[in-house]
Amino acid sequence: MTRVLVARQDNLGDVLLAGPCVRAVAASGAHVTLLTGPHGRAAGELLPGVADLFTWTAPWIDPEPPPVTAEDTGAFVASVRARSFDRALILTSFHQSPLPLALLLRQAGVPWIGAISEDYPGSLLDLRHRVDGDPPEPVRMLSLAEAAGFTLPPDDHGALALRRPLPDVGKLTGGGRYVVVHPAASVPARQPSASWSRETVRALAADGHRVLVTGAPSERLLTQEVAGTAGVNLGGRTSLAELAAVLTGAQVVVAPNTGPAHLAAAAGTPVVSLFAPVVPAERWAPYGVPTIVLGDQQAPCRASRARVCPVPGHPCLETIDPADVCRAVTALAQPGAVAPEDIAMTSPR
Repeated sequence: MTRVLVARQDNLGDVLLAGPCVRAVAASGAHVTLLTGPHGRAAGELLPGVADLFTWTAPWIDPEPPPVTAEDTGAFVASVRARSFDRALILTSFHQSPLPLALLLRQAGVPWIGAISEDYPGSLLDLRHRVDGDPPEPVRMLSLAEAAGFTLPPDDHGALALRRPLPDVGKLTGGGRYVVVHPAASVPARQPSASWSRETVRALAADGHRVLVTGAPSERLLTQEVAGTAGVNLGGRTSLAELAAVLTGAQVVVAPNTGPAHLAAAAGTPVVSLFAPVVPAERWAPYGVPTIVLGDQQAPCRASRARVCPVPGHPCLETIDPADVCRAVTALAQPGAVAPEDIAMTSPR
């Protein structure tokens, strides 16, 4: 059996977006090992097609990188060599280089390596793939697999997906329909303020929705503030698999550009995306599900990749009217109930 290493070493959402690429490789009958960083491993555990997980912190990718040491890289190279991979596909964002990892994989004896690379790779890559334009990130990564000869089977929809079954979360969600608001993002520039999110939860509740507010353990104080008395605070009460189950049961998920927005898409749930344009929505908005993008996509922070908002007042998100969020939720929960043109600052996919 061919042993293929597929690498995506950044965050949860990035790993989820690699799902179609991973499935294409697995559909060939290959044994797929997914190499993640520590921030993306939990998402890798949820991807169909992954036979084995391997985690290592890449000093050129991780937001809090460890020092580069001969001991660490040497141990990594030895671990890769022991797994005897036949091929490797290195998946990176447009601003990341695949070449440092390619160099280490060459040292580990991997005989064939493919990646998307703008930089001259010399003998580090056997396949130097180029991508024109700015396609959605899952399409971009899948195109590398296709260039390497791996294709999705005809019955694969090509959207994001999760391993099933997911945990039973009925005790958390209760009975009946609900909408999820996930207020946090991995970087401040992509996250609305707590006061704005709290007002939005109140507006959704006043509109007749039961609202569950989700977040990581480190976000409990934020989710408590956002939920207030109008929503149910689930902050810190779910594993990633349990969060996926909560999102699966939701009518609609309201979230900024963050991993749980992509988790909702992988769960097949429509998303109201509160999207700060520091990166392009065309590439990073939720993929493969009905989505309404809210936020000023022409704001001064556009394409800046800023981690902290450079514009006073964070206008790209803070000027979204919570009433527009309510209209977007209604449009996605009841298709045809609200026309997209009746929702301000909307760019439906």
